[in-house]
Amino acid sequence: MGCSAGGLKALYTVLGGLDEKLPVPVIVVIHSGSDDVGMLCGLLSKISRLPVEEAVERRRLRPGCVFVAPTGYHLYIERDLRFALSVDDKVCFVRPSIDVLFESAADVFREHLVAVVMTGSNEDGAAGLKAARGRGAIAIVQDPEDAEVPAMPEAALKLAGADFCAPLTGIARLINELCRR
Repeated sequence: MGCSAGGLKALYTVLGGLDEKLPVPVIVVIHSGSDDVGMLCGLLSKISRLPVEEAVERRRLRPGCVFVAPTGYHLYIERDLRFALSVDDKVCFVRPSIDVLFESAADVFREHLVAVVMTGSNEDGAAGLKAARGRGAIAIVQDPEDAEVPAMPEAALKLAGADFCAPLTGIARLINELCRR
């Protein structure tokens, strides 16, 4: 899932509603502006029923865990289900980029991926969501009218569309249902 401006509040709502026995990993890119991802993980841990930790180079993805992309690095998922970090050029003026994560995750998980775009002030996530949907992923986009900053969900809907367009309070329920299938 990815978010930008207004993202901390959005993550509190969504992560707080996820099933504590979620059978999949959750990977988050947030444009937080903070260099201290550890502090962000600590804040998210207070609301999440799942453990929250920073995504680290070569760490294996684990079901039932939330991984947060580190500041200043693009986050990739490799075929062996490990993370890879990169300092390649910024995408949509940001690093980490939601587009980069979604494209990488879609290459690995294809139709087993649920990609979520929430509140934010740029277009990051739209191209990645389009690529993910092209590989069979399910797309959830926060209803722009419900978003603190609607630019990111609007861009995602315009470019990629969505399988589900939901208010923030309905996103966790959707993820829980989709992951039980």
